[in-house]
Amino acid sequence: MDMIDTLLPWAVTALAIALVAAQGVANRVRMNRMEAHWRQRCDDLGRELHAVSSGSMGVGRRLVACEQSLHRLSGALEEMRLNDPLRVPYDEASKLVELGAGTEDLMNSCGISRPEAELVSALRKGQTRSQEHAGTDEIV
Repeated sequence: MDMIDTLLPWAVTALAIALVAAQGVANRVRMNRMEAHWRQRCDDLGRELHAVSSGSMGVGRRLVACEQSLHRLSGALEEMRLNDPLRVPYDEASKLVELGAGTEDLMNSCGISRPEAELVSALRKGQTRSQEHAGTDEIV
């Protein structure tokens, strides 16, 4: 029995050391798996980020091109509006109506037909009336 009493603590210690070593190996294996998983996940996210940033750069380039095109078209439209030969008589006629000119005056001064003169006069007077009504608050 002396021998069992002497060897028992050594056997328990050896078993404990073996269990700790086994647990250490198991933990290391689990850590390696987790590391591989997270490395793969980081690589996947890196590829996704690259794809998104490449796409947004392409969209940004297209947006800049659209803005430049819009600016060119806006300038061309404004130039066309300013250089429109038909617009000048109507602008002048509208100003004359504001000053109180009649249909005959518009025809003679601006070189427009009677229906055009009547239309400009009616439109301008309608705008004046709507502006007067917009400035007053009616209580109903």
